[in-house]
Amino acid sequence: MNDEDLADALTAAAGGDEAGFANLWRTLQPALLRYLRVVVGGAAEDVASETWLQVARDLPGFDGEPLAFRVWLFRIARNRGIDEHRRVGRRREDVREPSDQEDRGPAVRDVAYEAIENSDTGWALRLIASLPRDQAEAVMLRVVAGLDVAQTAQVLGKRPGAVRIATMRGLRRLAADPGVRARAGTSRQRSGTWTTSVDVARPEGV
Repeated sequence: MNDEDLADALTAAAGGDEAGFANLWRTLQPALLRYLRVVVGGAAEDVASETWLQVARDLPGFDGEPLAFRVWLFRIARNRGIDEHRRVGRRREDVREPSDQEDRGPAVRDVAYEAIENSDTGWALRLIASLPRDQAEAVMLRVVAGLDVAQTAQVLGKRPGAVRIATMRGLRRLAADPGVRARAGTSRQRSGTWTTSVDVARPEGV
């Protein structure tokens, strides 16, 4: 969906049109899920659902263009992700039966994630998730969500300079990874693949 169609869908959705909201979801859900896979792991589907519920509730009061909506959407997702980390932290402090203490991380996946588990995308998400959190979030927002430095700074609540540094450091770590080096030659031959080549993934102006 191009920006003009996205703008039409946004206007329709803000006016209560279900088809317009569905178009927003279909267009932005894949990138949102990839971002949340890195931020909250196996809880990504639940956090994405919470994000869209808040969007649906607050959308009538939103006033902005599609790019502003992307920033707003990912800022909501990040806040919901922070809430999820807090809930997990509280649960770890509770006394529970052993069966309640199973890891909710990457081993617990939905069908959609299983479909990409063995793909380049799944491999890349796991690799990015291994970065320090500030670097992982910056790389995902710049590369996957397609936000620029200023927009990413709004989502993360950081200065643009800090976003540039985090993105650069994250990309350097990825470039140094042996797996990235091994796959880089092959991935450059694949049109439109961001996931396995840092050269392809590197956003302009980091």
